[in-house]
Amino acid sequence: MKQVLSITPIDGRYARLTGVLSNIFSESGLIHHRIHVELKWLKFLITDLKVHEVVHGDKSLDLSGLDVLINDFNEDYALRVKEIESWTNHDVKAVEYFIKEKLDAAGLSPIREWVHFACTSEDINNTAYGLMLKKGKDMVVDLLKTLVAEIEKKALVYKSIPMMSRTHGQPATPTTPGKEFINFAWRLNQEIEVLESTVIQAKINGATGNYNAHLFAFPEIDWMAASERFIRDYLALEPILFTTQINPNTALSRVLHAMVRIAAVMIDFDRDMWGYISFGYFKQRVNEGETGSSTMPHKVNPIDFENSEGNMGLAISMMEHLAVKLQKSRFQRDLSDSTVLRSLGTVFGYFTIGIKNAIKGLSKVDLNQEVLDKDLNDNPELLAEPFQTVMRVYGEDNPYERLKELTRGRKIQKADLVRFVDGLEKVPPEVKERMRALSPQTYLGLAESLVDLYFKDKSKNDK
Repeated sequence: MKQVLSITPIDGRYARLTGVLSNIFSESGLIHHRIHVELKWLKFLITDLKVHEVVHGDKSLDLSGLDVLINDFNEDYALRVKEIESWTNHDVKAVEYFIKEKLDAAGLSPIREWVHFACTSEDINNTAYGLMLKKGKDMVVDLLKTLVAEIEKKALVYKSIPMMSRTHGQPATPTTPGKEFINFAWRLNQEIEVLESTVIQAKINGATGNYNAHLFAFPEIDWMAASERFIRDYLALEPILFTTQINPNTALSRVLHAMVRIAAVMIDFDRDMWGYISFGYFKQRVNEGETGSSTMPHKVNPIDFENSEGNMGLAISMMEHLAVKLQKSRFQRDLSDSTVLRSLGTVFGYFTIGIKNAIKGLSKVDLNQEVLDKDLNDNPELLAEPFQTVMRVYGEDNPYERLKELTRGRKIQKADLVRFVDGLEKVPPEVKERMRALSPQTYLGLAESLVDLYFKDKSKNDK
């Protein structure tokens, strides 16, 4: 019932595909990550910088309960934070008050005022979103690797099977389905590498990025080094020092732009698969009871690839906006980024739906070699390219023009090509024999070798 009432399809119709993102990008997920950062910062202050000990001389404080809180979270905590927010009207302040409640209950009241010490809300938000982005990025990489693995399986099975290619939609030089699949695997791998190598940056340097309050309270502490240590060692993120109140979101933009390029590749892949299915090159396995059309019972539509294409288009439009918008802020701070960041989960939702449906579509198709062979046999003019190339080598007059006259805009037969070859004057007999023996099925160039090279390079890189 809840899914039927959902405003967006991400939490409604496609909840089964996006539910895994809920713990990261939902309101509860954001609150969880904020609590985590606040408690980690508290622990850093007390145990690493020892601020409480320096001020109060108290070395006997039992902090075991703090670690329990750091590792403890459930949905009721998020509901309590929202309850507090209803009267604070400030989401991060609500998290602070919630943590103080938990500290009091755990017998840690002496350190309650160190919660949120010297922090602006953005110190907590940018680190929380950094942790969320890192998890989301890792999930996307795993999902993409699953897709690439499925594409590679198809490539290996189909690497030697001839297929007529199309340029401008028209019959062109033969290729193999395996080689065309590998093109997409290679392109996706390029962006997977970008995602994996992109470190997520975060800052914790105060209201305008200058450590003003930190330094005034504890001038003896090297706050730049301390903040770098906290972000690196306690949060496993990459510290950034040069900011205003907000993180300039360079890393986020890098991730989103890589995902934009991936989504563009995916749309290209979806459309090619759609086209190959419409030509009959691939057959789709039918699920019993499934309806292809409300009025045409015979139809088996390529709905998974269409779904993937549509959702990737939505993802691109949002990712492009976020990637540009979130690098802008008036002077040292405005809040226009805050409302936009809340849609980060929506972006990952559409992207995830797109990838998962492409994987699903791929799992339901089988090659129809009979149709591939028919297309090749029906288009012997595909051999005009190698013939005119060989004619150039041996000095035949006007090779391109002669083959153009023979083949352009006309359907020819194999016998027409044989007669044409017989009439050549300068091509050696043994080469003519190779030309007569050539067929679209054997005119594959190095398509198979390119598939082998891909896997050879991949094996080398994996080592």
